[in-house]
Amino acid sequence: MNPTVARLTLRGLLGRRRGILLLVAPALLMVVSALASRASHDSLSLTVKILGQLDLGTLVPILGLVIGTGVIATEIDDGSIVYLLAKPLPRWQIITTKLTVAIGTTWVFAAVPTLFAGLVLYGTKSGVALGYTVAVLVAGAAYSALFLLLGVITRHAVVAGLAYALVWESLIGNFVEGARTLSIQQWGRAVAERVAGDAAIGADVSFGAAIPLLLVVTVGATVLASVKLAGLTLAAEE
Repeated sequence: MNPTVARLTLRGLLGRRRGILLLVAPALLMVVSALASRASHDSLSLTVKILGQLDLGTLVPILGLVIGTGVIATEIDDGSIVYLLAKPLPRWQIITTKLTVAIGTTWVFAAVPTLFAGLVLYGTKSGVALGYTVAVLVAGAAYSALFLLLGVITRHAVVAGLAYALVWESLIGNFVEGARTLSIQQWGRAVAERVAGDAAIGADVSFGAAIPLLLVVTVGATVLASVKLAGLTLAAEE
């Protein structure tokens, strides 16, 4: 990890309108959780719906998209990435540094609010709040890597990411049974179910399958992004 790249990336990520946009999702989650905790008597069912479908199924992918593409896609689009690529830094180090920033930011804006929302909705009972928090940690890392890759390989990363986050994860991943096996959201639910030890969470993927799949996506996307970024440099030099 390169401290200078990390500092510049974080400054660009949290500056301007994007920093305000990142506050919308956690604020929405906390407001919905606070209102729901007062209105419902079936707290476990409500917690699973809010943290499983709204948070893990919709808000976390969107945050991952904003953050994952934000750490590099803007630099590629406006051409400022050439100044960074001109430095004597291995391309994999640039990618891993930006991914570290993306993951850390996602955890702050997604995992921390998830823990608080879970405690508001269901307290510490059965470890449900902790389970979903851990799920957001691992899913957030996978989303960050995937959307960082999109930021490197296409100039339409936000459009492609929205299609994945809203159509595949939020719609198909929630309601089409066969597609759930290939959903980061469902892999996260498997982790939440294992940590909480509560079948009410309703994961459709086993924990034994979810962990390898999360690792494959996170590591694979990181490696491919490094290769693509190196290719971008070579193309520019040619």
